Amino acid sequence: MGSTSDWETMEHTADTLREIGVPFETRVVSAHRPPDLLFEYAASAEKRGIEVIIAGAGGAAHLPGMTAAMTILPVFGVPVESKAMSGVDSLYSIVQMPPGVPVGTLAIGKSGAINAALLAASVLALSDPKLAKRLEAWRKKQTEAVAETPEDKA
Repeated sequence: MGSTSDWETMEHTADTLREIGVPFETRVVSAHRPPDLLFEYAASAEKRGIEVIIAGAGGAAHLPGMTAAMTILPVFGVPVESKAMSGVDSLYSIVQMPPGVPVGTLAIGKSGAINAALLAASVLALSDPKLAKRLEAWRKKQTEAVAETPEDKA
């Protein structure tokens, strides 16, 4: 994430990955303060065994795009809701990438953070049958939790 203030949103990513049993790391890596740390992190990610990067950022939200520019790993961007523009600024920054630097962009805030975890797990599950089964079980549990009538609410 771009700063510690993004944790309120990105914690939902961590919780979802933990629930599905996907190992992960959490780091604050700002695109602006200091950019050398971002370069080192993104450039070494694949060598360190990272297979997917989820980058959450608010405001200018350069972290996902800058990360994607420095690695061939899939990068999913989570726009963090900002005070100034409710996260629309973050969304536009992350989604509007030039051709050749793809960032899979999710929804603003909590929904995007959870879906980023699920999307990353789906990618990883392509080569991990055990993870695929855990992801399928997670989705089944979610489906079964849907109430059919207002009286059925959990």
